[in-house]
Amino acid sequence: MTREPARQEPSRQPAEALARDERAAAFVARETAVACPPFVPEVRLHLATEVTPLWHATEAALARAGVPPPYWAFAWAGGQALARYLLDHPAVVSGKRVLDLAAGGGVVAIAAVRAGAAHVSAADIDPFAAAALRLNAALNGVALDVIAEDLTASAAGGAWDVIVAGDVCYERAMVDRVLPWLRCQARDGAAVLVGDPGRSYCPAEGVEEIARYLVPTSLDLEGREQRETRVLRLLPLARGAGVDSPPDGA
Repeated sequence: MTREPARQEPSRQPAEALARDERAAAFVARETAVACPPFVPEVRLHLATEVTPLWHATEAALARAGVPPPYWAFAWAGGQALARYLLDHPAVVSGKRVLDLAAGGGVVAIAAVRAGAAHVSAADIDPFAAAALRLNAALNGVALDVIAEDLTASAAGGAWDVIVAGDVCYERAMVDRVLPWLRCQARDGAAVLVGDPGRSYCPAEGVEEIARYLVPTSLDLEGREQRETRVLRLLPLARGAGVDSPPDGA
């Protein structure tokens, strides 16, 4: 007599993941207001009006303290400058496959779609950012492929013609993880563009400035009302050339 194989219970993971995504989306919608970034008025985003209350709300939603700041809820100067550049120079992405790395709320990704990119992926490891990306894509009537995983953990490349990263040089740990990966993608043929409003850890070498803007900013976020922000092309480093070093004094 043969024994029937034991029945396996259906996986609860998809349902749990869906519920988690729905909770994150509800949180983003509840804790933000729809507004247009001042330097990119063509795009509408779910944005926070103040950083501290949202930070505390994020901690409460996750039931733990010490969570990362809700970077996704603000249109940072580097992202706004990069989005402005793509909208004003659509040939950079038109008809191409684009990745927005550490996409946050997606202002650059949405600008890439508006500029005529053939396919746009937006990657961010923060689950609230992933929810904001989906909400903001719907708000603007565009299609984004949202990737909620750390792409820098793999050396795989070649899937994108253009990679954009707005304002990723704000802390050393972030740069140490992201910049080598971006250099590898540039070496493998991708055009890599970075928006930088003078962050301490932006590399001083191996970059080419292609645009410069004076971007309106929030006193609450930046302690000033505007920041001079560059759009940089990240140049590939030769194999074995070592890693980037921050500017002197960083």
